[in-house]
Amino acid sequence: MYDFYEWRPYVSVAARRAQAARALAKLAKKGHVASPVVIDGRRIAATFWGKAWCGNLERYSDFANRLPRGRTYVRNGSVVDLRIAAGAVTALVSGSSLYNVQVDVATVPKARWNAVCRDCAGAIDSLVELLQGRFSKSVMERLCREHTGLFPSPKEITFTCSCPDWASMCKHVAAVLYGIGARLDAQPELLFALRKVNQQDLIARAGKGLPTKRTGPATGKVLEGGNLSEIFGIEMAQGDARQKPPARRRVPSSSSRSAKPVRRPRTGRIRGS
Repeated sequence: MYDFYEWRPYVSVAARRAQAARALAKLAKKGHVASPVVIDGRRIAATFWGKAWCGNLERYSDFANRLPRGRTYVRNGSVVDLRIAAGAVTALVSGSSLYNVQVDVATVPKARWNAVCRDCAGAIDSLVELLQGRFSKSVMERLCREHTGLFPSPKEITFTCSCPDWASMCKHVAAVLYGIGARLDAQPELLFALRKVNQQDLIARAGKGLPTKRTGPATGKVLEGGNLSEIFGIEMAQGDARQKPPARRRVPSSSSRSAKPVRRPRTGRIRGS
């Protein structure tokens, strides 16, 4: 309400964006680089992590009446700056003015996080697989489980906004909550930072029990020479069977031999004959 008696004047989307741009330009001169939430089309989130965050918000009736206005605001680019840190999200939202929003999210209780890691042990093979959301349906359900999963419930979220709206959750806060989901689409690791847990814990147990050092080739794993020749397409020597016989000494033929000189008897007169 404006002065508690009349509504604030309507400001078009174009006017809000222009106003926000001017405000951000002033901040930029002070060294503040904005990180806006950009939505391509009407879909706020496309990956597992972004969808799971938004779906978690929408399952709670506490937020139901204010979330639709927030979707409109985040789609039209009103969240002009959003930053996710450990336990807190800060944002600037363009409305009738440029409003400051802060959302605080509680740390996942240690016992709950240990239970999540234990239930997911061995089912997530790598950090890449985890961040890309490529795992089994049972792991997805465990991470998204209401009240006992990774995503926060309403009682674990507190927020403030500098706007004059008296509602417990204004449309600016709702836009920021959806903006978090959009940001997790590109940077899912921020969810673990926000909830102050280590994503590596979910895959640490998968490698337990594996040998760390191999002492030698296992029985039956040594390739024979014949197998190597088939695999690599080369001929392998097979002992003496393929060795060339020693070269025989060449004996010259009779026709090529040099004839020894024949000693003939001396001829001449014999004395006294």
